[in-house]
Amino acid sequence: MECDGMDALPDGVVQSILSQLSNARDVAACSGVSHCWRDCVPFLPALYFPRSAFDAAGGVCADDAIGRMIEAAARLEELVIYCPFSSARLPRWLAMRSASLRVLELRVDSAADKAAAAASGTGSGHLDCIGIVSNLEELRLWGLTMTRAPSWGQLERLRVLEIVGAHLEDLAVSGAVYACPNLTDLALLGCECSGSVNFALPLLERCRLDFVGSGSCALTLATPRVESVEVQGFNWISLQGGDCLKRLTIAKNTGSVYTVGILRLPVLEQLSLRGVQWSWGAVSYLLQCATEVKHLVMKVEFCGDFETLQPFPEVDLVEFFNTHPKLRKFEIHGAMFAALCQKNSLKNLDSRFSISSLEEVLITVRSPLNAEQKLITLESLISYSPMLQRMVIRISQMKNCHEAADEFFEEICKFAHMNNGRVRIE
Repeated sequence: MECDGMDALPDGVVQSILSQLSNARDVAACSGVSHCWRDCVPFLPALYFPRSAFDAAGGVCADDAIGRMIEAAARLEELVIYCPFSSARLPRWLAMRSASLRVLELRVDSAADKAAAAASGTGSGHLDCIGIVSNLEELRLWGLTMTRAPSWGQLERLRVLEIVGAHLEDLAVSGAVYACPNLTDLALLGCECSGSVNFALPLLERCRLDFVGSGSCALTLATPRVESVEVQGFNWISLQGGDCLKRLTIAKNTGSVYTVGILRLPVLEQLSLRGVQWSWGAVSYLLQCATEVKHLVMKVEFCGDFETLQPFPEVDLVEFFNTHPKLRKFEIHGAMFAALCQKNSLKNLDSRFSISSLEEVLITVRSPLNAEQKLITLESLISYSPMLQRMVIRISQMKNCHEAADEFFEEICKFAHMNNGRVRIE
């Protein structure tokens, strides 16, 4: 009798092929084909239980099925569980594979977990068992509530920590990060937190912190090797160690950024400042530090301290570009552009001045006020930028029925026509 398909393959090849499976549904389906295929389960390096893994069974016996698969996968290195599960079973599952497990990702916002957390009054106590996986290298947690620091001990080998959509107490999250002293990647995204968080991570290279909520929040980050930092939601920021920092993004969607403290940014290439309101002291201090920046995004609507919204003060165009001689791409939104278009902003222009590195500029214009000065500034950017390849002008939220707005828009169109090929209107 002739064999065809996978039956004709040597057992080693079949084992190699099936070991690439990770989705729990696929693993279960293949395990039911033959004893040979079922014998491949111990060699699976990864198991993935999607959110809907047990929907067909109405969620019945999900814990038992998860437990059987984890027990059978003797060489399991990566475990991802998105479907609802009982937190009471988690310690046993992790204990079975504590020696081999390297990557763990859990979605812990199921009804059972919330009930367990509420009953215990500890918030994150049901995740203390993660500490038994001492060889863990990557940990990702979704939707948890952390009201106290988890009892993980020291996860010396952990390099990646991601927590998404969580409710965190400031001392709890500081304690959780403290338990992972050798992180290279830290991401806390869409997390509700207020108070003061302090992270000291000597090996950290990439950091993303996105804190939501209306409460005030302060950040102290001591990371001498960090190369990329993206933070959102903090009112007070202190960055200790920016010698290796190449990309820095600071945003505040609600409320104000009052202070940003950092000693120096000698290799910073990309800087993005976003938000409704920043203190001008924080903006100007960062701009003074970022003298080597190549890509600058200024999307701050107002300055001023506390509740008082104020326009940006006047910025000297010549001084600004002389301070940032390597700037290649400049995105100016509203307030910053207006600051460069004041009465005395162009007073130091002369034939010796050149914006030698600028290649691309994107300008958002929201008001026809001071239209003549704005047009002069646009013309100056074209005239004094020999390397400029593209200027994009975005007309945003300007009242079209206003006569001054119509006239200004006509002048912008003439300007674009005169510089056809380099200027575009959006």
